[in-house]
Amino acid sequence: MTTQSQDQHTAGGPPLSRRERARAATIEEIKETATRLMSEQGTTDLRFSDIAREMGMTAPALYRYFADRDELLTALIADTFDELGAIVAAAREQVPADDVWGRFLAVADAYRSWAKQEPVRFALILGMPVPGYNAPEDGPTTEAAQRAMSQLKAIFFDAADQGVLDKPLLTDVDEALRECVEVEKAEHPDEPTPSPETFQAMLHSWASLHGFSSLEAHGHLRWLTPEGRDALFLSYVRLTAITAGLPVPPAAD
Repeated sequence: MTTQSQDQHTAGGPPLSRRERARAATIEEIKETATRLMSEQGTTDLRFSDIAREMGMTAPALYRYFADRDELLTALIADTFDELGAIVAAAREQVPADDVWGRFLAVADAYRSWAKQEPVRFALILGMPVPGYNAPEDGPTTEAAQRAMSQLKAIFFDAADQGVLDKPLLTDVDEALRECVEVEKAEHPDEPTPSPETFQAMLHSWASLHGFSSLEAHGHLRWLTPEGRDALFLSYVRLTAITAGLPVPPAAD
């Protein structure tokens, strides 16, 4: 039984047997050990032999729980995207729904903070691909990534519903991106369909937020003071919101 089928079995199903509980606990320990080793070693390139040694197991024994390293990485990536999505969603929900700017800033700050606290896991899901790893097409990693990124999309949808979403500053949209809007519409028929201009602005916003967070998480802004980085980040979020058409309060004197 793979980790995915195990999750399906436990969700609303009959109580797990003692053997199934032991298996589930071991799977969680494997994932926790792998995550800790990545953080300690500063790399996303996992080896079964290292995990097994830490757990007092043989490497072949791990194959009873994960078919190979790729299956383990898939589980870790899906878990990490889900964690990031939950943290960002919780930050957004702490701000009143009618405060679109406040929610955008909360989401941006939560994304940035998590990246700083978890630079290796951040790299695992949004950095350089792990050497030799091939994610399953339209599998759990894709689904988890879409759930995480939907938190940013929700802010644009809320702004549109409240009538406070303006046109973005950049309204020229290439035909290739217009085609992507149609693909999104077909894949997510229950979601509002943004205009091509707003769709492009949403992607610009995520790319901008990710770029700053990545630079900071990997130490490329250390030449600035912590206060300087905070000030730069706030101005960056304001700039991103302005160009995307989101409401922005007047700058403080």
